[in-house]
Amino acid sequence: MSHSHELVIKSSMSRPPPPPPTTNKDQQRQNPSLQEINIKLIQSGEKERLKELLRERLLECGWIDEMKALCRAFTRKKGRNNVTVDDLVHVISPKGRSSIPDSVKAELLQRIRAFLASTAD
Repeated sequence: MSHSHELVIKSSMSRPPPPPPTTNKDQQRQNPSLQEINIKLIQSGEKERLKELLRERLLECGWIDEMKALCRAFTRKKGRNNVTVDDLVHVISPKGRSSIPDSVKAELLQRIRAFLASTAD
């Protein structure tokens, strides 16, 4: 599913710094860091499956079409030659993040929790 004008979903750039590392090895094993979770998701292929599920759900609920319409409207308003991709990302991303249906977020969170439970040491 590769389109030249496919909407790219980026993670938030304004994350707080990670907490300091824990020295207790048992606690580290029970509460893996986001980086450790991300590595597990990538190595297992689950991250790609989750991204594809997200694309499917966002397409089904009309979110992708809504974001495309917002981009087209912004481009028409400013003039096609006066808009950069960075402009679109800056203007549309906050609306995009806030308009993802809770049901989609909940389904992905449930899938991630199930994955973590199945890979717990």
